[in-house]
Amino acid sequence: MRFLAVALSALIVLPPAFSQQEEPTFKTQVSLVNILFSVRDKRGGLIGNLNKDDFTIFENGKQQDIKYFTRDTNLPLTIGLLVDVSVSQGRLIQEEQGAAQGFFSAVLKDKDLAFLISFGPEADLLQDYTNSRKLLAKALDDLRVSGDAGGGVFNPGPVPTMSNPKGTILYDAVYLASDQELKGQVGRKAVVLITDGEDQGSHYNIAQAIESAQRADAIVYSIYYVDRGFYASSGGFYHVSDGALRRMSEETGGRVFHVDHKHPLTDAFKEIQDEMRSQYAIAYAPTDQKKDGSFRRIEIRVNNKDYKVQARKGYYATETKE
Repeated sequence: MRFLAVALSALIVLPPAFSQQEEPTFKTQVSLVNILFSVRDKRGGLIGNLNKDDFTIFENGKQQDIKYFTRDTNLPLTIGLLVDVSVSQGRLIQEEQGAAQGFFSAVLKDKDLAFLISFGPEADLLQDYTNSRKLLAKALDDLRVSGDAGGGVFNPGPVPTMSNPKGTILYDAVYLASDQELKGQVGRKAVVLITDGEDQGSHYNIAQAIESAQRADAIVYSIYYVDRGFYASSGGFYHVSDGALRRMSEETGGRVFHVDHKHPLTDAFKEIQDEMRSQYAIAYAPTDQKKDGSFRRIEIRVNNKDYKVQARKGYYATETKE
């Protein structure tokens, strides 16, 4: 199914809202800012036994009053899996199909939803919101390498010229998955990327992709998977790097996971799964209640200096459209 912007509004299915007795609801509200985050020790191990008094939160440098805090959140989870199917990833797709099926089987619970997007020169919504492992498995089986220079399915802008060829529209895929699929959802939201981090021909830039994820309150987890043999056979013309993935993940509260012979793809998916189950949730009412559209920097501090908080860097103070 071609992922067209004009069709997405009719495809979105909202998960059920929580009752007022369950706190926090973490549905976007005018008065509350909601943050999902993880805490790690010096060795990178997840810390899951901390309490409200272990944290202090700041907005634009001013301390805020924590209204809600929880460790064991059963909030619904919406996951968008974005798989790079450009030519450079062709030999990795079969492994990605099997590992992703196992990930969906392990992580999705009754109230959770997932969708699948492939991206290369174009991006396709292969499966919209579903809780069905069977439908997700079928969509994963449909992943195919895409190396043509066709027009972008998002229709994000003018047709690219020879000086700006489309090869891998990574930033477009993140932008539109966040803006058109995740922005209207409640609960926990995550984009999981499998890619070598190269972007060629996107209409949106990396800053716009990050902003779209931040506005959707979505965490970006990046799986950095490179077919070194492909680039070696190309004469080493491309210098691949995880820099763009690191920036997108760190700004939204996620991480980059490297895949190699010592750290297989299944391990990366397992680490993402563990992290999602070890998140803390904080909500606070900002002292500055103006909805002026500005970006507000957030800092969460933990009392133990040996621990590090992994959270999104901020949010946009805009009115919520119910």
